[in-house]
Amino acid sequence: MKPATRSRIPGPKTKGYVARDEEAMSPSYTRPFPFVMDHGQGSIAWDVDGNRYIDFNAGIAVTTTGHSHPEVVTAIQEQAAKFIHMSGTDFYYGVEIELAEKLNSLVPGSQAKRLFFTNSGTEAVEAAIKLARYYTGRPQMIAFLGSFHGRTMGSLALTASKAVQKKGFAPLMPGVTHVPYGYCYRCAYNLEYPACDLACVEFIEFLFQKSLPPEEVAAIFIEPIQGEGGYIVPPPEFHVRLRELADRYDILLVDDEIQTGMGRTGKWFAIEYWGVVPDIVTIAKGIASGMPLGAMVARKELMTWPPGAHGTTFGGNPVCCAAALATIKLIEEGLMENAAKMGQYMLDRARAMEAEHPTIGDVRGKGLLIGIELVEDKESKEPARALRDDLSQRAFKKGLLILGCGASTIRFMPALTIDGQTANEGLAIFEEALTEAEKAR
Repeated sequence: MKPATRSRIPGPKTKGYVARDEEAMSPSYTRPFPFVMDHGQGSIAWDVDGNRYIDFNAGIAVTTTGHSHPEVVTAIQEQAAKFIHMSGTDFYYGVEIELAEKLNSLVPGSQAKRLFFTNSGTEAVEAAIKLARYYTGRPQMIAFLGSFHGRTMGSLALTASKAVQKKGFAPLMPGVTHVPYGYCYRCAYNLEYPACDLACVEFIEFLFQKSLPPEEVAAIFIEPIQGEGGYIVPPPEFHVRLRELADRYDILLVDDEIQTGMGRTGKWFAIEYWGVVPDIVTIAKGIASGMPLGAMVARKELMTWPPGAHGTTFGGNPVCCAAALATIKLIEEGLMENAAKMGQYMLDRARAMEAEHPTIGDVRGKGLLIGIELVEDKESKEPARALRDDLSQRAFKKGLLILGCGASTIRFMPALTIDGQTANEGLAIFEEALTEAEKAR
């Protein structure tokens, strides 16, 4: 096993950049690690002082094909040499049309579809909000506690991940009702699956009877696996029952695949695990291996808005589209299968750790989207927030980049290119750091 680092962390160059950053950048960013990246390849990253790290983050599930995959780099270079920008709102170019056709064919459902390109995930959600309201003529939305759909003002109203994300920004977009997600490990109703009969879905019916007229609800926004909320995989019938409820009241089901899509879970889109076909799908993050791009895909019959109703200057940028086409090709040629295989391997390894460590309360995930929830003890299930943060720092100093989510969960979301040797090295560092953090409590 190669040594993870070569100099003290943080090194002198890193310290210099961090000090300059503190003077120049917004304090709203959340960066708990003094890591200043210099270059990367695959699932390995090096900082400006020459320290080597295993990257289990992939830019928050963005660098699907790893850092600087040569085929993606070539696609970017070739397109940039032709032209870098020509606003797709006002003109046409082939690479944008080709990508739209491809994505429409990949999104679940046999119906004809249409697509709107954006620069990011939050913009894709904003587009979905606008389309849902326009098509249905209804003002209300339903979203879930723990959800993250973005931080622009419309998507922020749907987000319910952390209170700090909303503090100071009221009033937000009106018309959003939040309900508990299907989080069986911490059931909001103190019930147990399957005896609960999915109270998390039935509660929406209760709301329809008491306070929220269903005929005024345009859409239900759902993450198939909650991301920022804690990498939560819902119970097997959750999405099926939610689809049935939406159909019963002619409500659109919007599937936020921004973190879970593009092969990350071992399928193109995580919702496919439950055989559910959404009305609208939002895509971003891993779509273009790190280039800024998002998309909102909807059934063709929903796209009734006229020219000028919604637009974008940079969405569907040709360089980003070229990167996305190269990314999709690589996913098709084996990366999705690797995500399924390596994801199961890492999940099994994490579950083996669960049996050995008193602070691992739950391990869950699909493909290379894995959550390890840490607790003070397995009986009380009290979230071990301080332990999670200490573990993250210890792992960082040993050469592993990991991030948290939810109250006390560590998430693994490496590039879909990750191999067994790299995964084993990262998992070994993780367990070593966890053992040390447990002893230090």
